[in-house]
Amino acid sequence: MKHIYITLISTIILTSCGGEGKKSVEDILASSNLELIRKKKSELDTQHIALSSKIKQLEAEIKKLDPQEKIPLITVFTTKKTVFTHYVELQGNVKTKQNIVIFPEYSGMLTNVYVKEGQKVSKGQILAQIDDGGLGQQLSQLKIQTALAKTTFERQDRLWKQKIGSEIHYLQTKATYEAQKQAVNQLEQQVGKTIVRAPFSGTIDDVITERGSIVAPGQSQLFRIVNLKDMYIETDVPERYISNVISGKDVVVDFLFLNEKINTKIRQAGNFINPANRTFKAEIGIDNKNQTIKPNLTAKLKINDYTNTNAILIPQNIISENAEGQQYIYTITNKVDNKATVKRIIIKTGKTQGDNIEILSGLENGLEVIQEGARSVKDGQEVKILSVG
Repeated sequence: MKHIYITLISTIILTSCGGEGKKSVEDILASSNLELIRKKKSELDTQHIALSSKIKQLEAEIKKLDPQEKIPLITVFTTKKTVFTHYVELQGNVKTKQNIVIFPEYSGMLTNVYVKEGQKVSKGQILAQIDDGGLGQQLSQLKIQTALAKTTFERQDRLWKQKIGSEIHYLQTKATYEAQKQAVNQLEQQVGKTIVRAPFSGTIDDVITERGSIVAPGQSQLFRIVNLKDMYIETDVPERYISNVISGKDVVVDFLFLNEKINTKIRQAGNFINPANRTFKAEIGIDNKNQTIKPNLTAKLKINDYTNTNAILIPQNIISENAEGQQYIYTITNKVDNKATVKRIIIKTGKTQGDNIEILSGLENGLEVIQEGARSVKDGQEVKILSVG
């Protein structure tokens, strides 16, 4: 057969060397004769088609006569136990519990603003002052009256202890003094509301209302204050993961817009399932030492919900399914040199990660599984192994 193949090729080559005065391709190209070049190309195209047709016929005949050509070619890999870590991939948003808009507690004109945007402030620091409308003067007068009531009561108390004076007069001075003290405390609280203080340490993100504006409780926004230290990511987790996505589970956080990844853990998993979307909340604590992470930043989350330290993994694309719905793959037996016999094995699969899938039963450690050619072989068929992975 090989002799016939060589003879055919030789004949065509010799034929191609004739014609046009037995000029070679180089000679014709050197002539720069366009008509001659086109004619030569046409001849070679015809010869190439004829040659290709003959070669295909020879190959088909070789496959019929040579039994080795009928054996499917495959590649195999050896199963081995490995650590399988499965992740639930979700999306979350960065939040902080210390991100609020400050409203006034008193109505009046904003007389002073003591901070500017971007300024760091401490808890209790004065941020602004509202005109008290004369409350400060009232408080001063009330304190004078209270001081007098205190002196009167103390004198009456000394007399009463010496059994001098009436009991009713003693009780009246005592009641007057107590009432004055309560009045001072109430007015001090009212005056205190005219001073706007920082509820916690943080940064003034926005000064919303300027000096000279009239403000009112619950209506006028004064400042936005943010603390970027105690940050976390909140995400909605589907209810099917409620047993596996729990506090303490490892999480890989990918901030796509910062080109930054961090490893952290779930700090809290909710106990309430939202009936509208069948999810529960999970909080993931994050370290924000550089303060580059901002509220409402989007994050991609990979939450470790399952780990098997002795897992066998195989590519998903080699798995087939029979009419009964059973999954199966092909292994090899009776291996001699690079020849072996195909054996079908029923398997049960678990979780997937990327292109691989976990095998729960059917496969053991150290088995050789068919990879390339898995879809073109049959149980009991002889195969030829090209490579072992």
